Amino acid sequence: MSETHNILPQDGLAGTLVGRVWLGGTLPGPAVVALRPDGVFDLSAHYPTMSTLLDTPQPAEAVRKAPGQRLCSVDELLANSLPGSRNAALPHLLAPCDLQVVKAAGVTFAASLIERVIEEQARGDASRAQGLRSQVTGLIGASLADMRPGSPQAMALKTLLQEKGLWSQYLEVGIGPDAEVFTKAPVLASVGCGEDIGIRSDSAWNNPEPEVVLAVNSRGDIVGAALGNDVNLRDIEGRSALLLGKAKDNNASCAIGPFIRLFDAGFGLDAVRNETVHLHVAGADGYQLRGINTMASISRDPVDLVAQTLSAHQYPDGFMLFLGTLFAPIEDRDQPGGGFTHKLGDVVTIHSAWLGGLHNRVTHCETAPPWRFGLRAFMGNLAARGLLKSEAL
Repeated sequence: MSETHNILPQDGLAGTLVGRVWLGGTLPGPAVVALRPDGVFDLSAHYPTMSTLLDTPQPAEAVRKAPGQRLCSVDELLANSLPGSRNAALPHLLAPCDLQVVKAAGVTFAASLIERVIEEQARGDASRAQGLRSQVTGLIGASLADMRPGSPQAMALKTLLQEKGLWSQYLEVGIGPDAEVFTKAPVLASVGCGEDIGIRSDSAWNNPEPEVVLAVNSRGDIVGAALGNDVNLRDIEGRSALLLGKAKDNNASCAIGPFIRLFDAGFGLDAVRNETVHLHVAGADGYQLRGINTMASISRDPVDLVAQTLSAHQYPDGFMLFLGTLFAPIEDRDQPGGGFTHKLGDVVTIHSAWLGGLHNRVTHCETAPPWRFGLRAFMGNLAARGLLKSEAL
């Protein structure tokens, strides 16, 4: 299998795959595209934004009916969307969302919940984590595996842990009735497949978070899914949960892609519920790390997480929702007891059978290409290209 095929799902182009690409030329800009066996087709004349497409009554059918303009072959696009391979004059993948708010659910798996408690107890100090891990796991680990958040069993455990002085804000959102849902990135700030992904230069303990990301339209309908990397700075969040914004929302710190697979006759929410997301980190120093995120182990159903995101809010342009991760690396990369942390040049690959492969190379947020293409630039670009037509919006 060629390297470009590692971006496609296991069934190739059998699904309804839509994305966004950057087009060069005299009037460069982003375009909504469909990936088909006979090529990559620009749908911008019909759907100038991904938000517009996802808001149609049946997005997958809308894609099938839109002829579009052929841009290139699928292989040509994917070959130009791998880390370090980009020719700016040719189409390359962007994050597949545009006007959608990017939200994320945290602490949705028992294993990652335990790691959040350890971060809190260690005050963000990786050297203290190993000693705390056996203690915390021994006290609460076995109790969490099959527990439904908000259930009487969960509330009884909460009371017991409070009595022992072991209650944590992470346990509150992990087993309590209310999920943690936060804003991961500003609109249009996410990076796509092949782009650099950023960690802050002042972070010494961090890791990737391989996740499924739901695409939800303005009506609250879940219409598709993608892969995502919710980059986490463990030392910063571990010092205080109030530093979540500094730990999570930084330049190039949110990757989504490689495209959105729309729900259709062959792919739906049950496939998402049973998907296994694989992670591979390849260091420039030869280091290798592998992990998995098994969606069947999630403690809150995706529909519940969407409902909680919508509970007292509206999203007129829709939203993307990271569902959380089971994966929390604990093996030492360098010195004993130091745990895992990224190094510059790490190539992170997140892939699954239904959703394809998302590939990004790690750099510092401060040296990653700065985010300049915001909402004013986006609207101005669409207007200059004649795409701001009321009937298309």
